[in-house]
Amino acid sequence: MKLIPFVLALLVTPALAATSADPGGALVGIVISIIVVGAICWLLWWLIGYLGIPEPFNKVARGVIAVVAVLFLINILLGISGPSVVTFR
Repeated sequence: MKLIPFVLALLVTPALAATSADPGGALVGIVISIIVVGAICWLLWWLIGYLGIPEPFNKVARGVIAVVAVLFLINILLGISGPSVVTFR
């Protein structure tokens, strides 16, 4: 279990370095954050199937993961064209 914080630190460090003063770095940070959130959503999706949750709860949990992932993606894409809908502080 000590591997998970190490991997997350490796994934977040380039995102912090890429969001520096240059305008091209912001796009790299956005791409890295989309990849990280996609990997987390995929891991949760796999974990729900691996644990063998009963069927109605299985579909509800996967639906919640899908809705959160889509809302995050919409927020990121709207943030490229202007101010984002939700700001995380």
